Amino acid sequence: MTDLLYSEEEEALRAAVRDLLADHCDAPGVIARTESDTPHDREAWKALADGMGLAGLLVPEVKGGQGATHREAAVVLEELGRAVAPVPYLTSAVVATEALLACDADDLLADLATGRRIGALAVALNIAPGTAYKVVRHEDGRLRGELTGIADAAVADVLLVPADDGGLYAVDATAATVTPQVSLDLTRPLATVTLDGVPGRLLGDAEPAVRRALTAGAGLLTSEQFGLADWALTETVRYLKERKQFNRPVGGFQALKHRLAQLWLEVVNLRAAARNAADALANGEDVEVAVTVAQAFAAPVAVHAAEEALQLHGGLGMTWEHPAHLYLKRAKADSIAYGTAGAHREALAGLVDLQAP
Repeated sequence: MTDLLYSEEEEALRAAVRDLLADHCDAPGVIARTESDTPHDREAWKALADGMGLAGLLVPEVKGGQGATHREAAVVLEELGRAVAPVPYLTSAVVATEALLACDADDLLADLATGRRIGALAVALNIAPGTAYKVVRHEDGRLRGELTGIADAAVADVLLVPADDGGLYAVDATAATVTPQVSLDLTRPLATVTLDGVPGRLLGDAEPAVRRALTAGAGLLTSEQFGLADWALTETVRYLKERKQFNRPVGGFQALKHRLAQLWLEVVNLRAAARNAADALANGEDVEVAVTVAQAFAAPVAVHAAEEALQLHGGLGMTWEHPAHLYLKRAKADSIAYGTAGAHREALAGLVDLQAP
């Protein structure tokens, strides 16, 4: 039986990432960044990708990466979720990287693994694995079309674009027109990508590459959602121990204890589902079932945790200066990323042959 507990190496990785994020992604800094024209934290990304080599965790050593597994990447994403870090880790180091691993593009893989370039798969963030996605036209060796809802496209150096001829093409981001969209989650901004007769380099078949990329993205997103939910629970408990009413800690009131106990159960169950998904991706066993189970469970828990954090912080939680709103917006945006919980429940029913009456 697989051991889903964290190894010593994974815990050491967690401690290192948490220390780095404490220096780079404190709450006031993230809030200030979301109010600026540059929501992405390039310094934090450089420290993660170049300084610690974390962008290449999923890339084999022979191709310029670290040769680690999805379990280690999941630990990184837990910490990024806990800090709502505005870095393109999920989109570049997981989704774009997985798409390239399905193709023959070792030079691009090495660039993404070392952090020299940032990649973005030009598929809308709300697309679930195995479902239809929008493509651009391929005419006379050039690409034309518009794609919307592309996460982190604004910071990407290379776009991986699916075309109507069935191919996946690498496009220099400077050749495309990238227009920011209004995004609920200010720490993972979306953009519209417009291609007006730009050249593209054929990497391979789009369908298997996109499916692999979205499956890994959906599976590892649950680790980010767990990190977010765990922060919400931990910070709420800490605040309720300190906040006093009628000369006693608010956390002593039984009604609040019940709400926190329920939330704790949900969060620890989410951790189990997220770890199982990461382990399945690492081992290649029962991947689709593990990912759909985790995704079906994760979104409601993350949203509930963020809502409870905001409400139980009282008036403080409603202020812009407190980071609770960042977590709620990220949780809500994550709840439709790579497919909704309902879409994953429907997919799961087909996978385990449990059809509706």
